[in-house]
Amino acid sequence: MQETRTRIGLFGMFGSGNFGNDGSLEAMLLFLRHVRPDAELVCFCVDPEVVQATYRVSAVPIGSLGSASRTLRLMDKLLLSVPHRLVNLVRAFWHVRRLDVMIIPGTGILDDFATGPFGAPYALFRWCLAARLCGTRIGFVSIGAGPIHHPLSRWFMKSALRMAHYRSYRDRISRDFMQGIGFDASCDPVYPDIASKLPSPPVPERRGCCEHPVTVGIGVMAYYGWRNDAQRGASLYQDYLNKLASFCLWLFEQGHRVRILMGETTDQRAVDDLLDAISVEHPTLEENRIDAEPANSLHDLMRQMAETDVVVATRFHNVVCALKLGRPTVSIGYARKNEVLLSEAGLGEFCQTVENLDVDRLKRQFNTLLLNREHYEHAIQETNHAREANLRLQDAKLISELL
Repeated sequence: MQETRTRIGLFGMFGSGNFGNDGSLEAMLLFLRHVRPDAELVCFCVDPEVVQATYRVSAVPIGSLGSASRTLRLMDKLLLSVPHRLVNLVRAFWHVRRLDVMIIPGTGILDDFATGPFGAPYALFRWCLAARLCGTRIGFVSIGAGPIHHPLSRWFMKSALRMAHYRSYRDRISRDFMQGIGFDASCDPVYPDIASKLPSPPVPERRGCCEHPVTVGIGVMAYYGWRNDAQRGASLYQDYLNKLASFCLWLFEQGHRVRILMGETTDQRAVDDLLDAISVEHPTLEENRIDAEPANSLHDLMRQMAETDVVVATRFHNVVCALKLGRPTVSIGYARKNEVLLSEAGLGEFCQTVENLDVDRLKRQFNTLLLNREHYEHAIQETNHAREANLRLQDAKLISELL
């Protein structure tokens, strides 16, 4: 009798241009292909064409494309999109019915950043509901959680988690957040972010400040507020960019170099706007004082980051990669997840928030990091060793409990 192949699905907001999300998918694919090379893999994602071409895995869209008929679209709208949502639920059943396991690998899947209840929260709920009703095992692996502001989004996400056979969080603040909104996560373990399992690029030896200009990585983000609203968001974005430009100009005055970094394809606008703001104030800046190469993945980001000495970053996975490469880092975050990550590495005092960024304080934080660089690099490396050991523990647990 022929043995049936194990079928594993991976669910997430992959293929949308977010390097951290796609890095989490890639890390899980590498793991599964190593421990279960016989398994049939399929990804439920935002852009199947991108995912298939990049990661050589079968992929289908999370949602349907909608009807091409104007009449049907109007009827759907009049019926409060109920028909469209039912179609998407049926599609989820169709795709998960043959799966043995569905894994949600990493990412900050449990928040409502720039989405309403019937965006990512409902998508997660309906795919988990379909999987559970079809007898498919569900695993949430090193996920991030919170904030979730809308009550309905909270219900969708808590309900999805309750259906899981395995749950782990990427930090304690995520687990504590779920506890705080009424979900019993007391028995769920905490393991590091799985994107940090990706292979590192060659890292040059640390360069002395006197021998070589210090290169500062500036990780920018097209940030328009948590709700991504047009009116207030434009003001937040401009204020953030102006302050980063001011900081970069100060770095040039100190004799340092700047390498601008991104974490999502949409951040290219922020890169361009920052370059424009710098050129207005410093039109004669030498080309070798600033770099701004495009990037399309965490691998590109880490290759660029390997050429830096200190990093100042906004996106969570910019901070993950900086620490992975042993780079002393200042976080300008939009959620507490960055602060927790740096605190674990002994860098808790080097955090600010996007919406309350203080440039003078940022200068002081940078100078403190630079002055005590060797100390912080050693602390980061010790933390990295502990993270690697914890991720190996989770690998063993996934094999025994889920796979």
